[in-house]
Parts: sequence; C-alpha cells; structure tokens
Amino acid sequence: MQIKECAFRLTEFAKSNNTAILLVGHITKEGSLAGPKVLEHIVDVVLQFEGDKNHTYRILRTLKNRFGSTNEIGIFDMKEKGLFEVTNPNEIFLSHIENLPGVVVSSSIEGTRPILVEVQALVTNSSYSYPQRNSNGFEMKRLQLILAVLEKKLGLNFSNRDVFINITGGLRVDDPAIDLAVALSIISSYTDIAIPNKTIVMGEIGLTGEVRAISQIDNRISEAQKLGFDSVIAPKSSKKNITNKKINQILVNTLNEAFSTIFK
Repeated sequence: MQIKECAFRLTEFAKSNNTAILLVGHITKEGSLAGPKVLEHIVDVVLQFEGDKNHTYRILRTLKNRFGSTNEIGIFDMKEKGLFEVTNPNEIFLSHIENLPGVVVSSSIEGTRPILVEVQALVTNSSYSYPQRNSNGFEMKRLQLILAVLEKKLGLNFSNRDVFINITGGLRVDDPAIDLAVALSIISSYTDIAIPNKTIVMGEIGLTGEVRAISQIDNRISEAQKLGFDSVIAPKSSKKNITNKKINQILVNTLNEAFSTIFK
C-alpha cells in the first residue's frame, strides 16, 4: 500500500507541475519489476536496463509507453565516467566478416534500425542419454522448432548431438528473421563447412520448411552493404521488396533449397 500510495502521489505531482519524475527500482529473479504490478499501471512509461556482467554494454528497452512506441531501444557503453551512447551498434555485435564453420551473420530490426548480429552454433557428439540444448540470446522454443524442421526436412540427426547457440555481444534477439541464419549456422557446424564469406542471411522458417518473407528487408540489406557484405541469402517471396540491385541475391523458397544452394 505504501509503494502504491507514494507512486500515485508522485504521479499527481508530476502532472500538476508539468515535471518529469523518474522512479528507480530493481528487477526480481523472475524478471519482473519489484513491487506490486499496479505500479506499472500508475506510471506512464516503464524502461528497463538489460546488461551482462561479462560485457560493458547496456540495452535500454521500453516495456510500456503511454505516449509512443515501445519498439525503440538504446544501446550504451558503461565507462568510468558513466554511460555513453553507442552510435554504431553493429561494431559491437560483429567481431568479423569472415565466416567460419558454425558462424553466420544476420540482421535483426530493433525498433526502427537494423542491427547486424553474429549467430554462432556448435554441434557436437553427446555423451549424455538426453542431448543438451543450450541457447544464449535466442529463444529456446524457437531453437527446438528449427531443429525439428531440420530433422524432418533435411534428414539430419540431432538425437545423439548437443546443440549450442550463441548471439554474440550479449544481445537478446526475438526477430524471426534470424531463423534461417540459426538453421544454416547449425548445418554449417554439423557439416564443418562455412558459408561463403561476406554473405548475410535472413529469413523466417515455417513448420513445413518454407522460408517466409520478412519485413524491412531493404533496410537490412543497405546496412549490410555499408559493412562490406556483397551477398544476401533471403526469401524469394521478399524479392518484390528488394530495390537494392547492387548486392548479389541468393533467393530461396525452402530450407532444402537453401541447403543445396549453399552446401551443394
């Protein structure tokens, strides 16, 4: 009751005096805002800082915004004198352009801007009766779905193999457009064959193995070109939305087609 009453009084003061007020709290182990849930309903905006103890970068997400969009994110670097804005986040999330087996670069839309991310996969023989599935920065259920499609449509066997997925830089990605990159990184590690250098991969994977169209594909491709990529693997259904003709386009309809084209 005390927390609720204080938040209500402060909100009243802010609106009557045209003053912005920041209430600072902390996140519980379950990932929710500490305190009663009604606290989020009283305030106009809820912001959350995300970070990783192994990285100096912090991501500011909007969970609620009564006056605007919640799609934008801010990326900051924690230094000795405080937080500083990262103007080019692609420098963080890409360590190199040269592809190695199990490494694929994709593009995720965070808010209104495309961010290039490096997807790393490791497929190894399992010594356990139940093979491990581990994902860092990518939804576990989505990973299990992709593995099921790979087994069904390509005949790859993961029943005796551990599979690990990592999105570099401590970023958490929810964009389905990186599905194809995750799938190809797994295949690349499985076969120990790297995809062609300076190639970016994007596309959503359906349950039937089709590669589905994605949004803002032109913005993603333009950002990739700025960083030196000269080829893109993308859904054929997105062809009409690609106006950039300077980049080499490898367009595919299905996962089978992508597999046979890239790994021959």
